[in-house]
Amino acid sequence: MAKEKKKEKKFAKKLLYKYRLVILNEDTFEERFAIKLTRLNVFILTSASAICLVLLTILLIAYTPLREYIPGYSSAKLKKEATILNYKTDSLVRELELNKSYYASIRKVLTGDVAFVDFNRDSIIEAAQNDIDILKVTTNKEDSLLREKVEKEDKYNLFEASGDKSNYVLFPPVNGTISEDYNIEEKHFAVDVVVASDTPVKATADGTVIFAEWTVDAGYVVIIEHNQELISVYKHNSAITKMQGDLVKTGEVIAMSGNTGELTTGPHLHFELWSKGYPVNPTNFINFE
Repeated sequence: MAKEKKKEKKFAKKLLYKYRLVILNEDTFEERFAIKLTRLNVFILTSASAICLVLLTILLIAYTPLREYIPGYSSAKLKKEATILNYKTDSLVRELELNKSYYASIRKVLTGDVAFVDFNRDSIIEAAQNDIDILKVTTNKEDSLLREKVEKEDKYNLFEASGDKSNYVLFPPVNGTISEDYNIEEKHFAVDVVVASDTPVKATADGTVIFAEWTVDAGYVVIIEHNQELISVYKHNSAITKMQGDLVKTGEVIAMSGNTGELTTGPHLHFELWSKGYPVNPTNFINFE
């Protein structure tokens, strides 16, 4: 025990033993600076300096742009760009899902694997007339003439609620005799119009060609997407004059009629109209004769 106490006293004495640090002029040996030091003072000063240096480094990293130059830290500009790219990626994923759904609907249109709703304009008119009879509404000659004029205009208009009707007038793709009518029960969602081979087939309205290829069953097929989710289909053509992605105008020639494909019995045009994913009877809106 006595030895241990002696060692402790000796160690404490060493810590408190005073030294003198002197700075001299090498040529004249003139004393320029002198300071008294102990080992304890040197240890405390060194520790305090190290702690201050560590704290200063932490502050510089946390609150100044200097942290951008330290490996592992990203810059504010890089974080901003990453955030923008994240939003763009999310938008692209949503757009891709919408496109997948859209092309799945187009595929169903081509295969005929869709639900259908028959829009019969005549039945709607008859129901309206019955309601008028019930209400005993009387009309004068001028009103009757106006109604007849409006009905003739609406016959070629698939979008009566649209503000600009001139863009949606449906143009007859061909003129001829209908050999097979629109028939939901037999899943014939089109009209077959008999025409001579190589008769010009015209676009029924302004739109974009979304399909223009050869198919085994229907030969050369052209599908056009119009405004208001309207799609027109032209099958059994002998040749096509447009490509996928082309913009077409109303009445512009898009193909030449023919007798191509396995499901054909003679030169004719197989014409379909689809509104918002449902087949509609083209004769309700187009006069082919």
